[in-house]
Amino acid sequence: MYLQRTVRNEVTCSGIGLHTGRKVSIVIKPADIDAGVVFHRKDLSENNKVKADLSSVLDTTLATTIGINGTRISTVEHLLSAFSGMGVCNAVVEIDSFEPPIMDGSARPFVTLIKTAGIEIQSKPRVVMVVEKPVTVSDGEGRAELLPASRFEITYEIDFNHPVIQRQSYHMVFSPEYYDREICAARTFGFLKDVEYLQAKGLALGGSLHNAIVLDEEKIINKEGLRCPDEFVKHKILDAIGDLFLLGMPIMGHFKAYKSGHKLNNLLLRELLAQSDCWRIVSYIDGEERDETSDAPLLASCAYAAS
Repeated sequence: MYLQRTVRNEVTCSGIGLHTGRKVSIVIKPADIDAGVVFHRKDLSENNKVKADLSSVLDTTLATTIGINGTRISTVEHLLSAFSGMGVCNAVVEIDSFEPPIMDGSARPFVTLIKTAGIEIQSKPRVVMVVEKPVTVSDGEGRAELLPASRFEITYEIDFNHPVIQRQSYHMVFSPEYYDREICAARTFGFLKDVEYLQAKGLALGGSLHNAIVLDEEKIINKEGLRCPDEFVKHKILDAIGDLFLLGMPIMGHFKAYKSGHKLNNLLLRELLAQSDCWRIVSYIDGEERDETSDAPLLASCAYAAS
């Protein structure tokens, strides 16, 4: 996992866009070392490439939206979560709309797509951010923090005033195998009254029982029910993994969240980069750790650009 990775072959999928309700197609292609994940809007003739990193984040309302020079890509967190979960850090994503297809509301279809493409291990090591001191952000109700740890761990707690969800907590030690087995299939969820309101405003036109868990005041409307008892909190972890991918490198630390979301996840990364005494950057070559913290000024500039 310490070497860079891309997809081995080009692969394509299509589905419904969450907001437009129209068919959207994406093509995932291999990319060079150090390229990162770059979205290429094929429906635009200029200013049509957006790199998925912290400096390109434009909005975190309901989803994570990235963009530059007037070009936007909305709801990127599920696809980025799949890349992160499978260890892919370099890829080109050609897309013919402003949002990837929502698929079934989880990251599992994208994980399947990446497996179909195959994974190519590249020759250059990835840099890793090692958290050395706690960093915390809060909005008064929710909280997100990164703590020192010898591996990437996640502890997530949610608390909804709804009889089906209520309070749920989940802890995991990250690995591609665990992500594939336990996390990637967890679907997004929402409340019927909110869906109706959004659709009346011309938003979430592609939202349906085929791509989300929908709840009324008392129960889940989906006839098939949940894929697992803790699907709600697992989807929040799925989202967080996608949001944290925007740091541009894996994290060695413990991500802890209580009632967090895209906004706090993004704020946590900015706060982390702003506190340069709380981390160091390393790479691993032939099993030996090498300090790469000289990249810190560039990372700090990315944090301020995104704020």
